[in-house]
Amino acid sequence: MPDDPLLAKVPPHSDEAERAVLGSMMMDPDTLGLCLEYLDADCFFRPEHRIIFDFLKKHFEDNKPLDGVLLEQALRDAGKLEEIGGRDTIVEVYNSVASAANAEYYARIVKDKALLRGLVHAAGEIARDALSSGDPVDNILDRCEQRVFEVTERKIVGQAADVRTILSQVMQTLDFQGGRAITGLETGFYELDDMTRGLQKGEMIVLAARPSVGKSALALNLAEHIAVDLEKPVAFFSIEMSRESLALRLLSSRAKVDGQRLRKGTLTNDEAEHVRDAAARLYEVPLYIDDTPGLRIIDLRAKARRLLARHRIELVIVDYLQLMTTGQREENRQVEVANISRGIKSLARELNIPVLAISQLRRESEERTQPRLSDLRESGAIEQDADVVMLLHREEMRHAQGSKEYEETKGKADLILAKQRNGPVGTIHLTWIWRYTRFEPLSPREMTGPNASGAYGPAGVAAGEEDQEPY
Repeated sequence: MPDDPLLAKVPPHSDEAERAVLGSMMMDPDTLGLCLEYLDADCFFRPEHRIIFDFLKKHFEDNKPLDGVLLEQALRDAGKLEEIGGRDTIVEVYNSVASAANAEYYARIVKDKALLRGLVHAAGEIARDALSSGDPVDNILDRCEQRVFEVTERKIVGQAADVRTILSQVMQTLDFQGGRAITGLETGFYELDDMTRGLQKGEMIVLAARPSVGKSALALNLAEHIAVDLEKPVAFFSIEMSRESLALRLLSSRAKVDGQRLRKGTLTNDEAEHVRDAAARLYEVPLYIDDTPGLRIIDLRAKARRLLARHRIELVIVDYLQLMTTGQREENRQVEVANISRGIKSLARELNIPVLAISQLRRESEERTQPRLSDLRESGAIEQDADVVMLLHREEMRHAQGSKEYEETKGKADLILAKQRNGPVGTIHLTWIWRYTRFEPLSPREMTGPNASGAYGPAGVAAGEEDQEPY
């Protein structure tokens, strides 16, 4: 490897393209903003070109013109003129193009060469890591994948942005008309979208509940809405349920047929037709299900990176957090869960997409009227790492079937927005349609009667007459 002649070659670059893009930026100030969308100083191979680019960028941000003469004076005042090779370098750069019309084309060439240099650098680090590191193979593979991913997903201007740039982006997303502007992924639950403005990029969102309350069902409802109705790619990692079970739930929810009878094959002709129609629609949706048992956090990161590269996924769902492992010996389970939580948070930031992690609540939460943040099971790190924490609660599960309290609360659910780093908290009321394993928004229209609210299944059979736990 050390004697490989390839490694002795000059890294990929194009002096001509670097001079041409800088000359275009000097010749026509209107091209400066365009080129800055593609380039930062590190994209240039020649040190003198990086210095010139930095001066052009600074004067652009200060709204000051900078042609060849002004650039020469600015460099002289800063004591940088000789460092770039003197006036001859400026003249060479300025005269490298006759027109600034092709500035974007030159910028793309410079960008591509920079990416190739990044790959060469990553390959060298990978080779050194593989040859000299004493770490476990899984850790080395994870670092290798991350290095390549960082290059291929690299933003051209990847450095800290000034507040003017950030504000200009934020202003485009703000709604001054009192409307329902959604800046993230729409969930299909209007109250939730109003409070969160959707599932935001780079955020770790936790959905927690006690067993059988329906947290997996709600997560699948979200995945269904985003993948089917919005046609946006979603990755669903199910450690608890098989892909076949999830597919049955999807069919039941989408076709709105009784899930138990769907599994038993006792549907009517009309219901069977609904299922066929739902299956035909689901065949085309960008929903990717992985049911690997005992999923490790290192595997999750690798799989999610590949799905992002191949399918441009916009949401990752993990069902559920406490079933994951780190694959290493940890001091105790609490430390392991904390490391898993931190890994999920890092994944959301790295991929710049929302990651929804399902979590269990402590048994003690059943003794209270409603769960709270401190009920998150096995580690306080989950509460700390999460940007948003939602607690799902169904009061009917606290009462005996047939009791007055049960009858008053059946079919109703509360989604408690217990933490939101960048927004309000509160409670969203939902309808639980147990036969379809589905949650829907609770609205006055849906509360007008038993059949509309979902408290009763098909043919007027009361929900309380059969097992209501999610199948």
